[in-house]
Amino acid sequence: MSDIYRTIATPAEGIYKEKGSRFISFLFPVTSEEEIREILRRIKKEHHTARHHCYAWRLGAGEIRYRANDDGEPSSTAGKPILGQLISHDLTQVLLVVVRYFGGTLLGTSGLINAYREAAADAIRNATPVEQLVEEELLIECSYNELNSVIQVIKNENLNQISVEMTGRVSIRISVRKSLVAKTLVQFGNIYGVTVTQAPPVHN
Repeated sequence: MSDIYRTIATPAEGIYKEKGSRFISFLFPVTSEEEIREILRRIKKEHHTARHHCYAWRLGAGEIRYRANDDGEPSSTAGKPILGQLISHDLTQVLLVVVRYFGGTLLGTSGLINAYREAAADAIRNATPVEQLVEEELLIECSYNELNSVIQVIKNENLNQISVEMTGRVSIRISVRKSLVAKTLVQFGNIYGVTVTQAPPVHN
């Protein structure tokens, strides 16, 4: 279904060795480019003696953003095969970094592509894939007169209630599976006096 995507539960590692070179792979679940940048900084610090720190990432569900980086290896010999493994395993919300410790022997273009691909594949094999739902947050606003009817819909449809604010009017923030948003809007729209809008972002 369009509102389900595959990611990983926890970080995983892998390794591939070829002619003295070691390719150590690190696979992380991520949610933002800022988080990706922080992980890359940490990996480069921890493996500062490595020759290359190549990576690929995919973010989003439905419309997926991605990037691949060769970090000094010949063009398309590192980032592209790493990204190819993420695509072939249909993973998103992930970052895959492959750190290379050079062993003194050049591997050539095909050798590099194979090494980065196999190192990436090993981390994925060691990971636990999980399916996640794409959800949207809605803001329900009503008076106290409609509150019981609103709560009844939330209970009947087993909707996830995130927060409630009771001031002059009642504001309830809920999360709804993307494929059920249209149905949910109709259900609350049938209650006179209730308004439902896309919930604004929460700023911490």
